[in-house]
Amino acid sequence: MSTQAPVASGAGPRFARWQIEAVDAADAAALARDAQLPLTLATLLIGRGISTAAEAAAFLSPTIDQLADPYTMLGMREAVVRIQAAIAAREPILIYGDYDVDGTTAIVLLKTAIEILGGVVRFHIPHRLRDGYGMQAEVLARTAAEGVRLVISVDTGIRAFAAAEEAEHLGIDLIVTDHHLPDGAGVPRALAVLNPNQAGCGYVCKHICGAGVAFKLSQALLEARDPERARTKILPSFLKMLVIATVADAVPLLGENRVFASVGVEELRRPVGAGLRALMEAARLDPTTKRLTSTDIAFRLAPRINAAGRMDVASDVVELFTTRDPVRARELAGKLEELNQDRRNTEATALAEIERRLPEFAAGRCVVIDGEGWHRGVIGILASRVVDRTAKPAIVVAHENGEAYGSGRSIEGFHLLQALESCAGLFTRFGGHAHAVGFSLPSHRVGELRARMDAYTADFLTEAMLGRTLRCHAELPLTGITPVLFARLARLQPTGMGNEEPVFVARGVEVDGEPRILKERHIKLRLKQESVGYAALGWDWAPRAEALGIAAGTRLDVAYRLRQNEHPEYGGLELEIVDLRSAES
Repeated sequence: MSTQAPVASGAGPRFARWQIEAVDAADAAALARDAQLPLTLATLLIGRGISTAAEAAAFLSPTIDQLADPYTMLGMREAVVRIQAAIAAREPILIYGDYDVDGTTAIVLLKTAIEILGGVVRFHIPHRLRDGYGMQAEVLARTAAEGVRLVISVDTGIRAFAAAEEAEHLGIDLIVTDHHLPDGAGVPRALAVLNPNQAGCGYVCKHICGAGVAFKLSQALLEARDPERARTKILPSFLKMLVIATVADAVPLLGENRVFASVGVEELRRPVGAGLRALMEAARLDPTTKRLTSTDIAFRLAPRINAAGRMDVASDVVELFTTRDPVRARELAGKLEELNQDRRNTEATALAEIERRLPEFAAGRCVVIDGEGWHRGVIGILASRVVDRTAKPAIVVAHENGEAYGSGRSIEGFHLLQALESCAGLFTRFGGHAHAVGFSLPSHRVGELRARMDAYTADFLTEAMLGRTLRCHAELPLTGITPVLFARLARLQPTGMGNEEPVFVARGVEVDGEPRILKERHIKLRLKQESVGYAALGWDWAPRAEALGIAAGTRLDVAYRLRQNEHPEYGGLELEIVDLRSAES
């Protein structure tokens, strides 16, 4: 979700290859004509699978009226009927969640919806270190002993076969809501299973996050009671929370997720709840003076929410977003701020050790690195850092008392969950999706896991997948940049996975004057093409600029993003450098 390219060590270009999105020029021209759009914007929309004027209008101007019918999701009707019966009877309901942003916000959404309708709700979030991931049979047994007969999972449960059997044995009606990929054996036995990725489900948006599935259940419940109030009052406010989960979980911001993200970001400009206001204050975000972006969510809000589950007790997040007491909200937001700082310090210590050892993995196609004393709460972040540095799939494993806990992140085109499924017998438990996985296994089997992953990647990870590839979305010479185009491109916001902020390519531009070095790390250039020139900033580009011999008159190909400098004296459009190459290359 980052707006900057991954930082690579060394000098010279950051990416081995530039891959410009292949778009049929005739299709782009037709869309530009029919939808009355600039050709550049039409080209970008074609690359996102949008080919008609109606589709373009819906994409560029999302509204809550574009929400899909929740009843097209398999299992929805059965789930709604059972929950309505529980609400009518004042029967207690347990929501069983997960400890990350997606899981905790899913609890907040569904809990709030049921309570608005008069239901009685409690929730359970497993402790990351004590309980691990997923539904536990002992929790269900304790729940049954307390008289609860309806349990709803959110962002978990699609592979919880043993827990589902225990629920049936205990006389508990189980509703599973999840978005992770089902096991090859199917789905657990439950009263209802809501997951767009299960066989036979016709729901159109297959890539919504766990909180998205909980939102759809909430939508069905609320609209059944009062459709007008739900659409105009309640559901828009719910999207404030859902956009945070959608961005944090890095699902594609296309289809219905586009509606979640766009309407949700707009709603975040009016944070009504005490908890959301306190979190924004802690993150030093003021939505009244700055329109929030997906980057603000991904790097300012989400890490603070995630810190609770990574470092302590995730239930604090649910309390933060449900309390009406501003004093308590500030206390909880302050605690999340401290936990996030602890997380950053813990991550930095482990990352320093990992970076020292990365040369050991230079020859392989996959990194499986393990260590003692690494905090389980940060191994997913560490895996992402390793991917950034190596451009290879990475698994980071932490050992604790003879058990190994791992988290993995992948690269484009390589399905990491399928890689784990090829050696499923090694694991105590595992799950995830193409780009991210989590698991546990006995410590003595990590060496075997490394060998099996090496063998699997040798067969299924091609040379074309390896090496840093920069996805560029369109050619745009400097002569084609205008304020009007920039304003029209802003309608693509919020950008993120699947709807990336455009990276443009301009070829044969000339460096006008000597480069300026900023803070010994960054460069500022003036680039010109024909009679048109723009300032260009390159973050952490000083050593690379020196290695390329960039000087006045140097001719370059530049990959860039468009930016608006708001400075009152020297503001205006400028370029953010993503990559540079000698024009001769």
